[in-house]
Amino acid sequence: MHAHKFFDNEEERRKWQNPEAIMVDLEVKAGLTFADIGCGNGFFALPAARLVGNEGRVYGLDADAEAIDRLKEKAAKEGLKNFKLKVGMAEETVFCNSCADIVFFGIVLHDFKDPAKVLSNAKKMLKPTGRLIDLDWKKETMCLGPPLQTRFNEEKASNLIVTVGFKINEINEEGPYHYMIVATPKP
Repeated sequence: MHAHKFFDNEEERRKWQNPEAIMVDLEVKAGLTFADIGCGNGFFALPAARLVGNEGRVYGLDADAEAIDRLKEKAAKEGLKNFKLKVGMAEETVFCNSCADIVFFGIVLHDFKDPAKVLSNAKKMLKPTGRLIDLDWKKETMCLGPPLQTRFNEEKASNLIVTVGFKINEINEEGPYHYMIVATPKP
């Protein structure tokens, strides 16, 4: 399933979501390892790659091979060589064990067949000091985004995240349409 089918037009999407600002808020910086699960064609992964630089690494995973191809093209055009991209299912993918500083879900958690399994895989990938970031749609009626019934509210997402062994550090509003959960692995 293509997670970002609601807004293939990046220019439109930028009117209500600024990926660069979000990455800076998350303190994505040189040398970090950033995993973007459900990365689509790189709306968040590209700004992350620019920030982590050559010493850093960005893992990008999406089930949509075309989206990954587009991301590869964009990265090549910019000369970004710090990507490791994979077409596949998040339920079946662990890029590495205890290697990621940040595992990021950009408005996709509600799309996975087995979100708990996907979050467990995220926990395996995170360093003990790492952070899980879940940016997702508020569960309210609005003109954008996926159908209301498929969305997770903050409570449902938080409960899922806690159930697989995380501690919730903060839940913030991220613009008019989204919330952001920051969690860390419990030892």
